[in-house]
Amino acid sequence: MKYLNRYTKLKFLELFVANFELKLKKAAPRFELGIKDLQSSALPLGHAADKGKRKPLNDLTSNQTQSILIICNGHGEDIIALEIIKRLLKRIKSSKIEVLPLVGNGDIFNSIDSRYFRKIGYLKQLPSGGFSNQSLSGFLHDLFAGFLIDILKNFLIVKRKSKHSYKIIAVGDFLPLFFAWSSGCEFSFIGTPKSDHTWSSGPDWAFSDFYHKLKGSEWDLWEMLLMKSPRCKTLIMRDDITAKNLIRKKINACYFGNPMMDFVNYKNQKLSNIIAFQRIILLIGSRYPEAFNNLNSFLDCLKDFTFAKDSLILLPLSINANEIKIHSYLIKYGFLKQSGVNFMIEEDSVWKNKEKYILIGKGKFNLWANMADIGLSNAGTATEQIIGLGVPALSLPGSGPQFTKSFAKRQSRLLGGSVLACSNKEILLSRFSLLLKDKIYRLEQAKIGKKRMGEAGASKKIVDSIIFNLLC
Repeated sequence: MKYLNRYTKLKFLELFVANFELKLKKAAPRFELGIKDLQSSALPLGHAADKGKRKPLNDLTSNQTQSILIICNGHGEDIIALEIIKRLLKRIKSSKIEVLPLVGNGDIFNSIDSRYFRKIGYLKQLPSGGFSNQSLSGFLHDLFAGFLIDILKNFLIVKRKSKHSYKIIAVGDFLPLFFAWSSGCEFSFIGTPKSDHTWSSGPDWAFSDFYHKLKGSEWDLWEMLLMKSPRCKTLIMRDDITAKNLIRKKINACYFGNPMMDFVNYKNQKLSNIIAFQRIILLIGSRYPEAFNNLNSFLDCLKDFTFAKDSLILLPLSINANEIKIHSYLIKYGFLKQSGVNFMIEEDSVWKNKEKYILIGKGKFNLWANMADIGLSNAGTATEQIIGLGVPALSLPGSGPQFTKSFAKRQSRLLGGSVLACSNKEILLSRFSLLLKDKIYRLEQAKIGKKRMGEAGASKKIVDSIIFNLLC
């Protein structure tokens, strides 16, 4: 009798949901696509659509209205989302595009000037620079800053999008994936931070290595469950090995290349101005005050290092950097500003200490990234980009909250050792000297890094896939 009663309740609930869904369909706005009926058929990646009746990718005119929400959660993810938005605005002229950055203020999106675009959500720069999973202290600082409340508010914003027939593009890891899945909307997911290189190529001694090997992927079981949703129309991974491992689990993942390599210059004519120097790029990160600590650590190392010839240290800074504070660190380590020296590579200022020159430039990373022989880098996305350009690097992790020892080790394994995490100053200087002197070793490291990061051109392929599978 108990089971019969439960069955009756379930049948009643099923009928109620079916009637409710029918009412929603009648009330929902219908978009005239010039197609009498969209039949379902098997497409590559298991997406349902009629391939023969789709419009060509370049034939998405103003007659078709799209409401699109892009969710992202990190600096690198914001860069990828920015490129996707720019391309979509060109391709789908009448689209209404919104972006919801879950980390930071999303200032990078202020560069988009279009009446079809807007930034939404409850935006806040957290103490850790993001949702910290690198340290307990960073997590607690974020917690007290109210990030749980902001997450809930943003979650409710996303939940309401299904009422307006939005399509969602999630860029990042579990949080944007969960937001997209829970919305009830159709969505695409670009999984940027996780790679199976981090556990499949290494010493295999850490507990996490066994854990990931047991799963067969760095993506967790609950994330893979969301990826299998029939509403997930495009699933894009950052490298081939990760996509193939998911495919083995019957998850329709694909790989088009690494979009992070689309935002750096591969060739630069200005390199000839500084070709005679030993060239080092110094990447301290964009999160302050942690970036100041990184700068102090690297300058402390370099003060005891004697170069064989004049060296040029390129120090590109984020737009939010406090230059006066940066200058104080240079003065502390004996660098003097050179008013009459100009290297003609758009530097803001030149500083010198013996045979070492330091060039400072705000927002000059893309211009300078391919000019260096070696990198000293305590950064995330920027490190991956110089590695992809063939610039091997060394890191010196500190107390964080972002660039910690665990983060640096994971990054090193992700990039095949082409960036080496050094536990102390002595090891860094030893490796630094080897990279400078041994050109063959340097080229071998560069080759590994370029292979791990992949070639440019992924952004266009990603947008093509999203338009074809999600937006048509």
